[in-house]
Amino acid sequence: MEKLFIFSEVELVVASVVGGLFLIQLMFLLIVYLRPYRVAKKEAKKAKSEISTLSPVSIIIYAKNESENLQANLPSILTQNYPNYEVIVVNDGSTDESEEVLKRFEAEYKHLYHTYIPEEAKYLSRKKLALTVGIKAAKNDVLLFTEANCHPLTDGWIKAMATNFVEDKSFVLGYCSYGPHKGFLHKLIAYDNLITGLQYLSSALAKSPYTANGRNLAYRKEEFFKRKGYYNSLNLHAGDDDLFVNEAATKKNTSVEYCADSLTVMGKIERFSVWKEMKVSRAATRRYYKGWALSRYRFDTVLFFLFLISVVVSILFGIVGNPLVAVCGGLLYLLLMLSKSIVFFKSAKMLQQKPVIFLLPILEIVSPLFNLYVRIYRSFRGKKDYTFNLR
Repeated sequence: MEKLFIFSEVELVVASVVGGLFLIQLMFLLIVYLRPYRVAKKEAKKAKSEISTLSPVSIIIYAKNESENLQANLPSILTQNYPNYEVIVVNDGSTDESEEVLKRFEAEYKHLYHTYIPEEAKYLSRKKLALTVGIKAAKNDVLLFTEANCHPLTDGWIKAMATNFVEDKSFVLGYCSYGPHKGFLHKLIAYDNLITGLQYLSSALAKSPYTANGRNLAYRKEEFFKRKGYYNSLNLHAGDDDLFVNEAATKKNTSVEYCADSLTVMGKIERFSVWKEMKVSRAATRRYYKGWALSRYRFDTVLFFLFLISVVVSILFGIVGNPLVAVCGGLLYLLLMLSKSIVFFKSAKMLQQKPVIFLLPILEIVSPLFNLYVRIYRSFRGKKDYTFNLR
């Protein structure tokens, strides 16, 4: 009975490893992932000063065969409570009814304009070309980007984003939530979207911006032309949002906004293959990120799996030896899951996204494994990432 309360040297090492990895995970969770929630709570206590002059804004939307989404989402964009803005939709050779939908809206809303890019354009990223056309057509310096399958949650979206353009701020990073849809795939998408969002919001709040989401992003037109647009990533199909921000955003010129009025919401992703291609596209650009922010999050994932392995080992030691080792490992795992559940619940609620806490233990394993699969899959189809064949 005395042995029950005494760890052998090996058992002590196992328990120490489990405890050490637990503390690292807990610190990372509370410092990094909880940062947006902590900052939001702190800011809520302050009286936010009103900006007397609101800069004119140009909203730019890329669309390709998005007639249904344009029909559903444009009204909430065209009826924003903002004094001076225009909406520019760039139609990328759509073969559906997009052109007719846009003409109908243009007849009703005089601040809506649309243009197109020629179908014969080749050997370049059509989306980057479309956005460049839209940016050049924009009358205003402040550019606000979203996509055809997204809509703002309130009519205060433009104002919430535009008020951040003060002093030397050139970039405003926003958040786009994913709706509460049924099915495990959509729970996985929502979890992945939340984690990715918390990562780039937290890094930007820590004065280390490294990426953004083009479904809710704003920057100055002068910044675009100063950087020669997408010149540094013209060889890639993707990267119009994340690579450009990674290149140009700094701790001094970047602001973060995720109040309730600033949020957009993305429409339902109907098929797994569509989401996989979205992930593959992002994996293709992440290889070119400067800085170490992304590596830090990947290292945290590795540490989490090492923690899981150490918990399993502790349980096995408990089965064949001292039960206290298994109890320690199991309790620390439960405590970590409880801590993550609380942090992600608070964060998801703040970002107007339905939390998926009851599936957290499964999603914590499936999501990083799927991300690893995406990276491996992308490595076998790498040439498709480029706008021309590389020799």
